[in-house]
Amino acid sequence: MNNQYVSRVVDLTHPEKNVIYNMTNEEAVSLLKSGGVDTVRGIDGQFCLVSVDGKTIRMARSIGRPIRYFIAKRPDGPNLIIAERIDVIYDYLRKEGLDHQFHPSYTRMAPAHYITRIELLGCPDPNPVYERFFRPERNKYSPSDTAKIGEHYIGALYLEIRKWLEHRAQAGPIGVTFSAGVDSGAVFLLTYHALRELGESPSRLKAFTLSVDGGGEDLVQARKFMDALNLELFLEPVELDYSALDWKEAIRLVEDYKPLDIQSATMNLSLLQGIRSRYPDWKHIFSGEGGDENLKDYPIEENPELTIKSVLNNMMLYHEGWGVESIKHSLTYSGGLSRGYMRTYAPGDCLGFEVFSPFTLPNVIEISEGIPYIEMTGWDHQKLYDLKGEIVSRGIKAVTGMEMPVFPKRRFQHGAVSSDIFRKHFPEKEITYRKEFLSLYE
Repeated sequence: MNNQYVSRVVDLTHPEKNVIYNMTNEEAVSLLKSGGVDTVRGIDGQFCLVSVDGKTIRMARSIGRPIRYFIAKRPDGPNLIIAERIDVIYDYLRKEGLDHQFHPSYTRMAPAHYITRIELLGCPDPNPVYERFFRPERNKYSPSDTAKIGEHYIGALYLEIRKWLEHRAQAGPIGVTFSAGVDSGAVFLLTYHALRELGESPSRLKAFTLSVDGGGEDLVQARKFMDALNLELFLEPVELDYSALDWKEAIRLVEDYKPLDIQSATMNLSLLQGIRSRYPDWKHIFSGEGGDENLKDYPIEENPELTIKSVLNNMMLYHEGWGVESIKHSLTYSGGLSRGYMRTYAPGDCLGFEVFSPFTLPNVIEISEGIPYIEMTGWDHQKLYDLKGEIVSRGIKAVTGMEMPVFPKRRFQHGAVSSDIFRKHFPEKEITYRKEFLSLYE
């Protein structure tokens, strides 16, 4: 007996942050413990789950809920620490006198849409095993029926918004981080429609748009959007000066160093700080995060690693990266939006908001992955980018009866500030962001 290792699991996640509609959190954990991928797919909502069955630990998450973990070594066996954040793991290790074993690159992120199984056997512990629990059927819709595709996609999005309003945000004000782009525009209009359908007052709703030093095109665009629908009274600009931007604080919160993610997180943090300073008790925020990933609407030309064939041939490439079996998959950070959603989650969480993006839920992603992009675009970049506005606007019309304005795509970090302020504030090279992140643990 003295030669046998003793495993120890410390779960520092927050089950109360899970949003599960069709069962209790305990029932969801039991399904995960059973190890069945089909049963885990049946969990309706967003979640991060941990089950312990002897030396077998299973973790599962949707995009909207992060899980990180680290295995420390004690004389009597391995110590697995599971948390939402790297700094929470580090703080635990420091209190236990184990921080000499720590480096942020030794932490791991459980990838979204997989069961991550770890066997705590001692020294050495084997690599985790991944089993996919979400595998949407691809190319299941007719390429000739854009209107029907839009109705299915926006219908699924609407149902998720309604569920969140009925089960999570039952009272109090509701905000939308609003650039008036296709995704935030759709979320705002569907939330407005859902409140009316539920017999609630739409006055609960506000659309918050960031403008820094009076610059950026988002506020101009937001006013045009609202004017076109006679909904101007719902728009609330959050106008801040340049000093409100802090990319170093964004790195600390997001715990990452990818420039585009940190730039977006910096703007998101400033916007949410502006809301919090005005409304100390505000809780519920809708986000349009994930809409670009669902309909594959990123400028492929800006990323030398991508081609239109890689984007359209690989299932959920923008959601998951290159996949857990590929050389390019990061164990520390997962991939795609599975990694990048921290740019939305972390700023909101640190400020006491509950931020929810209906685009990140499997029920919505499942519809978007069924779209036959290759047949509908013929590998044409511009047709792919135009397709998103057509699908969403036609879906909004079918579900709400409203004609949604559609503007050209612009990243959040580019729409809230002038180009001069953007260049002045943000470093140009990724190595600068990376060094700042590593300096947190010097």
